[in-house]
Amino acid sequence: MYRSHNCGELNASNINTEVTLAGWVQKSRDKGFMNWVDLRDRYGITQLIFDESRSDKTVFELAKTLGREFVIQVKGTVIEREAKNKNIPTGDIEILVSELTILNAALTPPFTIEDETDGGEDIRMKYRYLDIRRNPVKNSLLFRHKVAMEVRKYLSDLDFCEVETPYLIKSTPEGARDFVVPSRMNEGQFYALPQSPQTFKQLLMVGGMDKYFQIVKCFRDEDLRADRQPEFTQIDCEMAFVEQEDILNVFEGLTRHLLKEIKGIEVDKFPRITYDYAMKTYGNDKPDIRFGMEFGELNEFAQHKDFPVFNAAELVVGIAVPGAGNYTRKEIDGLIDWVKRPQVGASGMVYSKCNDDGTYKSSVDKFYDQEDLAQWAKITGAKPGDMIFVLSGPADKTRAQLSALRMELATRLGLRKPEEFAPLWVVDFPLLELDEESGRYHAMHHPFTSPKPEDMHLLETQPGKVRANAYDMVLNGNEIGGGSIRIHDKATQQLMFKYLGFTEDEAKAQFGFLMDAFQFGAPPHGGLAFGLDRLVAILGGQETIRDFIAFPKNNSGRDVMIDAPAKIDDSQLKELHIKVDLV
Repeated sequence: MYRSHNCGELNASNINTEVTLAGWVQKSRDKGFMNWVDLRDRYGITQLIFDESRSDKTVFELAKTLGREFVIQVKGTVIEREAKNKNIPTGDIEILVSELTILNAALTPPFTIEDETDGGEDIRMKYRYLDIRRNPVKNSLLFRHKVAMEVRKYLSDLDFCEVETPYLIKSTPEGARDFVVPSRMNEGQFYALPQSPQTFKQLLMVGGMDKYFQIVKCFRDEDLRADRQPEFTQIDCEMAFVEQEDILNVFEGLTRHLLKEIKGIEVDKFPRITYDYAMKTYGNDKPDIRFGMEFGELNEFAQHKDFPVFNAAELVVGIAVPGAGNYTRKEIDGLIDWVKRPQVGASGMVYSKCNDDGTYKSSVDKFYDQEDLAQWAKITGAKPGDMIFVLSGPADKTRAQLSALRMELATRLGLRKPEEFAPLWVVDFPLLELDEESGRYHAMHHPFTSPKPEDMHLLETQPGKVRANAYDMVLNGNEIGGGSIRIHDKATQQLMFKYLGFTEDEAKAQFGFLMDAFQFGAPPHGGLAFGLDRLVAILGGQETIRDFIAFPKNNSGRDVMIDAPAKIDDSQLKELHIKVDLV
């Protein structure tokens, strides 16, 4: 037995106990006649003491050779510590070591294994196994485990059954590029890694499983950013004989459970807003409602006032920024430059200061009087001491630009508090969206989403106005989950494929197995998938998901630790009947 206790559990009640510990050397302090070593494992730190007057000479001398991150085993007696450390659970005791074994010597690590390290992100990703020894990363992984276990507990208690689905599947169009895997036994043919288990969970409902879930890896070959990885994890769920309300209630309950069990927070309200309301009021379909700054549309009081910029715009829209009336001209100019950045794309910005005396001072005083500006304040909800910022232009682009400004201002003002949680549902998404380049409609969610029955008659004449039986769970400005009621009959599914531009033969080749299954008694069904990585990061108070993943990829999709992806040798290529043609 390498250890009788771990490094985080001993305390004053164990004094005079003989123990065996094993772990890594965090640091050592050699005072000549006495040597202290901090021994670390996953559970904590225990101080060891090697005393020239009390320790075996050989053990005492061996302790002087210990370096950082050496793996050691010690045997000794728990004694009371003279200089107690109230910052750690083991701070009242130390181990007077009688035996020391070096299990593995270690090179000096390339960065310090401390909470506040001197290692940059690139070097820590290269030596990720060392980074995991640091408390912030270790605790993030333990936190992820805790969330996953609570998810399993909640769903299992509701009679959901966890079922594994295949990773080697058929390539199907689901919105992103597939990762493909060549088949050696089927020359010239390829598997795809699943973007989600969508069709399989529907087939499980056809199979009568009734309530399915899976914490499952999914794969999408798309451009990356801080909150996106080529492989990610979903809490994937499906239910039979349900309507939209049933699903919303179950997963609202799951979210309440996680907030209570993980964060100790009771959440009463889960507002439900439509997609159209979200876009009109917040400029995006995943609004952060921890703060206000809702959009106010100003066309009625901003156009036809001899200001050509507003008169030519499809939309004039503003937000009231609380307490920003004291912004300096330099600060305002900085925000104007910020919205002009290519990432935002606005051509400029108008502002109106709401003075404490009830008057207004704007950048367009030449064109608008106090009565006009008072209407701006009324529509945006501005109060004395606030500032109104106004953008104009094409409706969709302008809303997106103002949404970006709203989030940036909220961050600067400290309104996006990580320990405050504001969930909501967004419902009634469009079923289809038009690709301006191709002129074709695409499924906003996926091809298996059911249209609202009352909108079916619009498919032929106004497909862009058909609403989907789809819904997203939003938490603190992030979409953490989404789903829909599915199509469960062949005729409606064929009609959907038709409006997505599939020929009958293409639909049969891609999804014939699913439509065949529908002919054998498919129940009404629907589901939802939560993004586990994103959910864990938000519950953990972080903006990015990387530290909640054991071995993440960088922004180029590379694992710099194992140097993947990598070339394979010619013999493997030949066996797979693949020729690499790099121009």
